[in-house]
Formats: sequence, C-alpha cells, structure tokens
Amino acid sequence: MRLVIVSGMSGAGKSTALNMLEDIGFFCVDNLPVELLVKFGEIASDRKVDVNQVAVGVDIRNGDRLLDLDEQLALLYELGIKYEILFLDADDRTLVKRYKETRRTHPLAKEGRIETGIARERKTIAFIKKQADYIIDTSSLLTRELKKELDRIYIEDDGYGNFIVTILSFGFKYGIPEDADLVFDVRFLPNPYYDMKLRNYTGNDRPIQDFVMQHKESHIFLDKMEDLLSFLIPNYVSEGKYHLIIAIGCTGGKHRSVTMANGLFDRLKDLPYSIRIEHRDVTKGR
Repeated sequence: MRLVIVSGMSGAGKSTALNMLEDIGFFCVDNLPVELLVKFGEIASDRKVDVNQVAVGVDIRNGDRLLDLDEQLALLYELGIKYEILFLDADDRTLVKRYKETRRTHPLAKEGRIETGIARERKTIAFIKKQADYIIDTSSLLTRELKKELDRIYIEDDGYGNFIVTILSFGFKYGIPEDADLVFDVRFLPNPYYDMKLRNYTGNDRPIQDFVMQHKESHIFLDKMEDLLSFLIPNYVSEGKYHLIIAIGCTGGKHRSVTMANGLFDRLKDLPYSIRIEHRDVTKGR
C-alpha cells in the first residue's frame, strides 16, 4: 500500500492535489484528525481492505493537535507502515492574493490580517516541510501544470527532484515579469521584426528559429546560459529554493526571446528537475 500524507500551506492547492490524486486511483480523505492517522494506516494496510493507494490530508486545520504528528509518524514507522509526505507550498504574496480573490478566511486569521495567519502557519508547519519527500511550489503553476507534476511523481515515477524551473519569454514593452528570479535580455541579437516576410511568424516557427540561430552569438549565449545554470541550480536547491523562474526578454516577446527560451528548454529538459516553458507575450500585438 502507498500512503501519502498531503500537507502544506493553506491556499497552496492541497484540496486540488487530493482531487487529482483521487482521479488517478487514490482513496482520499481530507482533514483527518492527527490522532486517527495510525488507526487509519492500520485499516488501509489490512490485506482484507482492497486499497492500494491512499492519500490523507493533514494540515493546520487540526489546530494544536498537529504538533502530535511527529509522534503519529513514529508509530507508523514502528508498525512497518510506509508513508511519504507531499507538501504544497506557495510564496506569501501568492497566498494573500488567492485568499483575497476567493474571499475566504485563513484558518489562523479568523479576526485578523491574512498575512499574520500565513506567518503563524508557516512557522507551525515548518517541521512537516523538513520531513517532506516531495515539495511542490504552486506560486506560478496553473492547475494543469500541478496535475503534470503529480503525474510525474505518482504515475510516471521518474525521480521528481523537488525543484521546478520555469523558462519564461517576454517582451520588454509589456514589462518585466514581477516574479522573475533571473532576467536576460536578448535584444543584442538581430531583430527579424524588420523583415516583412518574417514579421508575422513567432519564435515557435521554423523561419524565425532559422533566422535567429544563424548568428553565432545565439549559440554562444545558450552555451553560457547552460553553463551558468548548471552551476546555479544545484546551489539554489542546496539553499532550499524550490522554484526558479528564468525570464528571457526581447522587445515584443514574439521572436528572439521565444526562440532563445525554446533553445534553453531543449538544453535543460533532461535535467532531474521539472522544466517548464511559457511564452507570456507571444500572441500580443497581432
């Protein structure tokens, strides 16, 4: 039996994750009282119970009882019941935004500020995050992208590395992405926009790719980017970072930045991390 304990920050997507796990065959129980965890594990692991995959939501809604989780996990271990912890996280700014959009009340901020509740929760559940087998930062993930990450862990089982790299192309004329960790400017490359035959294509099209990549500077840039990131990413991981957003920009975000973002993605996609790509402005200005 595979027992997954789903925890994390309120608003980070735990309920959504449980629904997705249910869709792929898990028997799911949300907001299980901590003191019932061992008993539940015993029942689920009984051979008479025809259940192979179980997911249990355990989080701050348990209140002070959550502090007993360590003891319950130790008992599971003593009984030989294997478990793993999936931790959903997001940055404070994203969590505040989500609460304001849904107009829901944070469990620890019934009569106070959302920010205060988030800070208290983050401190309280830090011990769970330290023990987590899988940590997913949902700050900039779409629902379908969260599903993809869960599929990688629980269906494909391809060695999820607890680190998500987002390669994001953008146009400077529309502003630098606020959530970018690293920003690179490729406006030093010749601009296909001024060739009327190429203007209506994008960096996802072969004519633009051929135009941009015919210049040696494009290849040198990708070589240096790959070398830089091969150094940075392991160090970010060792420092406890879980999501890196690499923004590559050109003037309009349609040609050069898209081509170079695609090129970087091709070079990084086989790394033992989750590598995703997004073209923010590729359809603008049409």
